[in-house]
Amino acid sequence: MAKEVAKLSFWGVRGSTPTVDRATWRYGGNTSCLELITPDGGRLILDCGTGLRILGNRLAAASDKKIEAEILVTHYHWDHIQGIPFFAPLYSPQNKFHFYSFRSEFIGRDSLKRVFEAQMAHPYFPVDLQAMSAVRDFTDVSGGDCFAIGKNRVTTCWLNHPQGCLGYRIETPVGTIVYATDNEPGNLEYERNLRRLAEGADIFINDAQYTPEQLEHHRGWGHSSWREGVRIAEGAGVRNLVLFHHDPDSSDKAIDGILRDARERFENTWAAAEGMVMTLGEEETDVVIPAVRDGLRREAHFRARVTGLTQEGKAFEEDTVIRDLSLHGALIYLDHSPKLQSELQVTIENPGNGAHTDRALRGYVVRIEPGPEKDQVGVGIVFTE
Repeated sequence: MAKEVAKLSFWGVRGSTPTVDRATWRYGGNTSCLELITPDGGRLILDCGTGLRILGNRLAAASDKKIEAEILVTHYHWDHIQGIPFFAPLYSPQNKFHFYSFRSEFIGRDSLKRVFEAQMAHPYFPVDLQAMSAVRDFTDVSGGDCFAIGKNRVTTCWLNHPQGCLGYRIETPVGTIVYATDNEPGNLEYERNLRRLAEGADIFINDAQYTPEQLEHHRGWGHSSWREGVRIAEGAGVRNLVLFHHDPDSSDKAIDGILRDARERFENTWAAAEGMVMTLGEEETDVVIPAVRDGLRREAHFRARVTGLTQEGKAFEEDTVIRDLSLHGALIYLDHSPKLQSELQVTIENPGNGAHTDRALRGYVVRIEPGPEKDQVGVGIVFTE
């Protein structure tokens, strides 16, 4: 019998506004949207940022069968709802979606339904809500509510964010995922809520829009830092911390630094990236990072020395040969297995005119796969400098 798993896919990981800057392509520029396939085959969608469009296109292309999903919306700021009008499955009458969110004091009764209507009202959108022919149901939830979706239990809590925000705890038969984007530290009541929500979670997804230094200059904006996420993760006994809701002005290199700082305090930390998939089983959590973009890829044969840390955190140094090289990265084969999203130093021997000049590069591990020889691993890296 196949083992039961829960599969969590990241379709949008940015906060505030989408970005297409070249400096942000590795982690991705779409705003908040996650998809969870539960062990009983159900589909939960967490937030409806611009990443929802990519997910919708994938679902529409994969099957002509009925598409159903439960959609948990944390709050009504643009970066969490702006993908709704562009979600292709909403325009097919055979599909069905059940939305959950809270009744806003600023919007009133049927808040989420009215958000739909407002986004597609004239003159903001070319077609109105009648163009959406899928079946849509709406349920109001509030902080502290508990309800079942299939064989999974969902618990909510209020987070410290302007105009309100909900965090979601999803307990599946194989483990627990907590989604707590858009929360600001400093309020003891909200922090107690968050810690209870995160208690013992296998995957804890937390807002990390700012560095600790930036947070001091953005009080009242409703966001957090990696340091606060680590503090909650340590206190709540979390297994894996995922840093989420990256600032649109944070380059990939800046997020690499945030991840490095967080891992010094909490080893099992990950930086959310578009296309990242976390598979939660009864015994372990598997993480897959998006592959290196092909770019201008060429076969190569460069001798190189690689230094880094193994998955167990032990330093290693190893000589190897780069056989596959692009403008963005490389595929190398090693006897040691480095940790995903860790940094490697790659020193390439570059033969010149009668002399050798070495080229030192920093690489970021995005893929681990079996190597061509026993006990070898193929390591896909992106060059960061």
